[in-house]
Amino acid sequence: MTALATDLSRRLIEGVDTDRLVRTASDLVNIPSFTGAEQAAAEYVRDCLAEEGMKASLQMVESGRANALGRIDGSGGGQCLMFNGHLDTSYSGNEPWLTGPGFKPNATIADGRLWGLGISNMKGAVACYIEVVRVLREAGVKLCGDLMVAGVCGEIEKTQFSDDFSGAEYRGYGAGSRFLSMFGGAAADVCILGEPTENRVVTGHFGTLWARLSVGGPFMHTAWSVGHLDENSIVRLHRAMPQILDWVREWSEIGREGSVEGVVNIGAVRGGFAWRLSRTPGQTDLFLDIRVPPSMRVQTAAAHFKNLVRDLNQKFPECEFESELFVTAPGSSIAVDHPVVGAIARAHAQVFGQQAEQEVARWYCDGGALSRYGIQTVVYGASSGLPSPLGENLSIEELTATCQAYVLAAVDICEVSAS
Repeated sequence: MTALATDLSRRLIEGVDTDRLVRTASDLVNIPSFTGAEQAAAEYVRDCLAEEGMKASLQMVESGRANALGRIDGSGGGQCLMFNGHLDTSYSGNEPWLTGPGFKPNATIADGRLWGLGISNMKGAVACYIEVVRVLREAGVKLCGDLMVAGVCGEIEKTQFSDDFSGAEYRGYGAGSRFLSMFGGAAADVCILGEPTENRVVTGHFGTLWARLSVGGPFMHTAWSVGHLDENSIVRLHRAMPQILDWVREWSEIGREGSVEGVVNIGAVRGGFAWRLSRTPGQTDLFLDIRVPPSMRVQTAAAHFKNLVRDLNQKFPECEFESELFVTAPGSSIAVDHPVVGAIARAHAQVFGQQAEQEVARWYCDGGALSRYGIQTVVYGASSGLPSPLGENLSIEELTATCQAYVLAAVDICEVSAS
């Protein structure tokens, strides 16, 4: 680094105002934004960005749901960088089984940590993006490349299914970022996505298939079910479970990405009527979450699942297994030597005083949606480590340091204008 660059980086690091950052993050936590009701949070982000001189607007995705998008045009010649973060939260805050302070849309501070629903996933990161814009403005830094900030709706891993689970609150899996990319966001060359990674540089994340596997059986009254136990759809599914579990175990290798094993979650079972146990279930469904490595096409994963269904029908022809794929969300990857990866790695090393670890993650995020539009995305953000039984929380010190890394990376990627 030159002396000028060293002086600038020091001013930018020192320019991050921890108290202001915590206030912004707390404001965001205090705005409930469960999936399907993100507009109020998007309006707050838009207003903050507009106050800092960005061209800021709302993208109305559907009633009650919006993306916030801000942009500062550079002088020309640099990369266009987007900071992207979702505003929807994993829970509503009203779940009776989630009682800790980190499950509530009410920001609290204790022992150097900021608690509240969405703070780590990922309102803390969105607050950092707003602070980056403030720091650059206060430092008088003009960039060559354009800088974009996006707060989006509908990222959380959920989807509509049947008539029982329909509506905006079930439209996740990148709904907002796909809309964003289609209507202006794809102007970005690269993206830093501040999902909670424990400040690791995530260069790839898995996609997913959600699959339903169904078996039928006779629908009859208990009184006439004697002698038909083996035909009961729940019993039929139970009979096939050893073969299904063998396939799940095999996926650890089939779905492997380097040192990261593949995984399948048996997420739900549905059959019969709890309010009418005097009838046998005419159909029983098993639901699988099949994680797809970033180097595998979802079509390839789908073919493996269809082979399972075919094998089950050959072994248990009386069961007549049927299947459905109702989520197909590809993963994302970026070359480890891509310049945006290098920029965030250098920024991390300067702020934290050590090299950042790199990894491929099994969870899904909006990198999958953004990369389909050619926006090269690296995932990097603060987190609390393993989930706390008391809910989401972040170290304020870690949040501040992450923001400092973001502002250094922005200057590195977009380059400082001489004018």
